[in-house]
Amino acid sequence: MGIFDKGVQKTRRSFFEKISRAVAGKSKVDDDTLDAIEEALIATDMGVDTTLKIIDNLEDRVRRDKFMSLDELTGMLHDEIAALLNVSDDASRQEKPDPFDLPARPYVVMVVGVNGVGKTTTIGKLASMFKARGKKVVLGAADTFRAAAVDQLTIWAERAGVDIVKQGMGADPASVAYDTVRSAVAKDADVVLIDTAGRLHNRVDLMNELTKIRNVMRKVIPDAPHEVLLVLDGSTGQNAFQQAREFSRATEVSALAVTKLDGTAKGGVVIGIVDQFRIPVKYVGIGEGVDDLKVFDKRDFVNSLFSREDLKQ
Repeated sequence: MGIFDKGVQKTRRSFFEKISRAVAGKSKVDDDTLDAIEEALIATDMGVDTTLKIIDNLEDRVRRDKFMSLDELTGMLHDEIAALLNVSDDASRQEKPDPFDLPARPYVVMVVGVNGVGKTTTIGKLASMFKARGKKVVLGAADTFRAAAVDQLTIWAERAGVDIVKQGMGADPASVAYDTVRSAVAKDADVVLIDTAGRLHNRVDLMNELTKIRNVMRKVIPDAPHEVLLVLDGSTGQNAFQQAREFSRATEVSALAVTKLDGTAKGGVVIGIVDQFRIPVKYVGIGEGVDDLKVFDKRDFVNSLFSREDLKQ
């Protein structure tokens, strides 16, 4: 089994049950079949625009290749979805990503996302992941508007055995970020993970705050942050699209971490968001355990989405 098989099981079951009903007893694809496939894709929360793109391409291929079997149809869908996930300029990195081969030191990651998506937990799991690979990690508790966020990140820092920089609740987030980056340089750290406030009430305020954090970090490291990681809850479907849209407007999001995929049949949201925003997925959360945050691999993800081993049971 692939590492994503259990994580996309609910999505896969829902998807293939609808597809199987659509083609039952048929020897070729007709308009009704394509309508049913369209409905199945939308039900995974892939989004209307991405779904229509896939259906249009399928129609062209069906006319050209004269589809005859379910296996051929799923093969076409597999290829179309895999193509949508190609968004990296560096093709080799997209095919086999290695987030532990860091292009800068310390490598500064600013983590953004609304409250409740698993942002702070994701940071903690990333800290454990980097630490396990011999990296020296420093966390920055710049979500100073929620005492619980600072406490939670402190627990993760202790659990992972990494350093954390924090101030009191209500402190200036930019000040925390500045202290964190300066501390990381002094300690010769490899990775800096900055937690930011998960607020989206007013986009102007969000943009100003994230811009300020960027500016103060650049006083220490001119090209920081090297990565802006947006954490999204995969189970929220269309809300995740809206969050991606708002944060993309507020800052230069460069990578995605999609959490809670194992508990939803809406795994298509990963494909839709990558397609619509052209931002690569870097990590996927498929469980509660510290090891259940996985480095995203396009091939494994798509192959798991189309695996039918568990559907035979």
